[in-house]
Amino acid sequence: MEEPKQPTNGIASMTEEGRYRLLVDSVFDYAIYMLDAGGFVTSWNLGAQRFKGYERDEIVGEHFSRFYIDEDRASGLPERALSTAAREGRFEAEGWRQRKDGSRFWAHVIIDAIRDPDGALIGYAKVTRDLSERRAAEQALRHSQEQFRRLVEGVTDYAIFMLDAQGLVSSWNSGAQRIKGYRPDEIIGRHFSTFYRPEDREQNQPTRALETAAREGRFESEGWRVRKDGSHFWANVVIDPIRDDAGAIIGYAKVTRDVTEKRATQHALERARESLFHSQKLDAIGQLTGGVAHDFNNLLMVILSSLELIDKRIGDDPRLSPLLDNAIKGAQRGAALTQRMLAFARQQDLKPVAVDVVALVDGMSDMMQRSLGPAIGVSIELPAGLPPIRVDPNQLELALLNLAVNARDALPHGGRLTISASDETVGSGRNDLAAGRYVRLVVRDDGEGMDEATLARATEPFFTTKGVGKGTGLGLSMVDGLASQSGGRFVLASRKGEGTTAEIWLPVASPSGEAQARAPAAAPANAQALDILVVDDDGLVLDSTVAILEELGHRARSAASAREALEVLEREAGVQVVLTDHAMPQMSGAQLAGVIRARWPATGVVLASGYAEIGPDIPPGVVKIGKPFSAADLERAVGAAARGA
Repeated sequence: MEEPKQPTNGIASMTEEGRYRLLVDSVFDYAIYMLDAGGFVTSWNLGAQRFKGYERDEIVGEHFSRFYIDEDRASGLPERALSTAAREGRFEAEGWRQRKDGSRFWAHVIIDAIRDPDGALIGYAKVTRDLSERRAAEQALRHSQEQFRRLVEGVTDYAIFMLDAQGLVSSWNSGAQRIKGYRPDEIIGRHFSTFYRPEDREQNQPTRALETAAREGRFESEGWRVRKDGSHFWANVVIDPIRDDAGAIIGYAKVTRDVTEKRATQHALERARESLFHSQKLDAIGQLTGGVAHDFNNLLMVILSSLELIDKRIGDDPRLSPLLDNAIKGAQRGAALTQRMLAFARQQDLKPVAVDVVALVDGMSDMMQRSLGPAIGVSIELPAGLPPIRVDPNQLELALLNLAVNARDALPHGGRLTISASDETVGSGRNDLAAGRYVRLVVRDDGEGMDEATLARATEPFFTTKGVGKGTGLGLSMVDGLASQSGGRFVLASRKGEGTTAEIWLPVASPSGEAQARAPAAAPANAQALDILVVDDDGLVLDSTVAILEELGHRARSAASAREALEVLEREAGVQVVLTDHAMPQMSGAQLAGVIRARWPATGVVLASGYAEIGPDIPPGVVKIGKPFSAADLERAVGAAARGA
């Protein structure tokens, strides 16, 4: 097989010198040319022509210093470049150079000394590359990096810093210094776990954070962090891994924000929402309770009045009397429960008068001690000279008894109950009490106390920690309702194992000669028979009330509505007293009373109600009575109405 023949022309036929010349002349991206020993141009390639703008015949023989800018020529830079190349064999630098048209470009320059075989300097080889675009890109990158650095350094609301692959701090911005308190020289090089609480470090939280960031590409959480001074702040933390081109982690970017105030604001908003929801819930329960109590009182009215009538008519039957007594006691307990429900709903019919606190507490101390038992000591510490308070005395006694019974249940192994009081003045700065004088009644025990969760719900209706059948859950809500309805407030404080303190703040009675509490007058003996019109939209209540009045010796007739009652009054003369229910459709009992007082002023009016929905603007002379009422209560009311009409 014949070997390929070498070409007889082209590059292969050129001398080595010719080939090198062709190579140099063909390079387009580099200016490659020769200088003689004095620095004058002796050769010129296409790259030099493209960069510098000179044709070969324009530049060959000219000194290479014309490529330098004026200030470099003035400083002798061209001469120093040649001297360095001659002395060291090579000169390399970057700097501004000048084209034929006067424009500038950034050049990378290499000058090599050329010597003959004897070592004598015969010239220089000069290679120049135009790096203007690269330099512009580098400058843009440096400018961007500097801007970013300044941006990061200027951020004060965020701690932005770098960690190395082991978690050591490697950079630190002003926000990190402000939030965490460390200067850069104090923290760079230390492990970022410095910012964690000891208990968090024990749980290995810093390591887990880096592992999560490395595994998932990001770690974010909120938690407590520690400043240099040891104080804690609630932080939002984000950690991102930083990887090299090969994907290996070389560090982490960490951003921390102090969100303590935001967290506190959110918690306050949540508490406000919970409080609003709780208030709305209690208000709804109160409205429901008031309506249910009204209907329940009507039922109890029928039951109690019927039982009283039966009791009078059956005589002393040893088989029936105990059963009847139990039925009456059960109905009375139902009435007491209804009163507690109304107290919670702030709808009980209170009869506030000026009450001597010392006399009231002293008067019930024996009963209280008997209720508590011998294992509990009762201390009464009431200072002399306490001003009278404006409250319903019967309800206050019930409230104090409720608090004492609760204390007894919290002292299963005995202990001490202390009742004290003080005269307090409240200024206008408080939003829970109106400014003025109050008496602060304090009932304190050294019993088991309540935890925070129990204390928070203690005054809710029907909430109780007692066993089934051992409490209605209305005792404390009744006390709270009494205090609020009386213009005061109820404060409960307790800690588990440290006992409970209950405070009832009640306003001081005005010094205008307000009547003192006194026992209700007994029904007058041999009361005269009266002509009475009974008005009620509940047929059962109507019939039972008529029956009681007739049993008492009165002449009673009935009307099922206010309109029907007015028709009876217009048609029949001689009605001395009208006994009317308040809550009736179309026209209420109070409105009916106003019409009667205006048209038949000689007719007495008794207004009955199951709860305190009667407004303060009832006509003068109208007697009020609460449901359920006994025969004795009813006799007193109609007698007072007849005398006062």
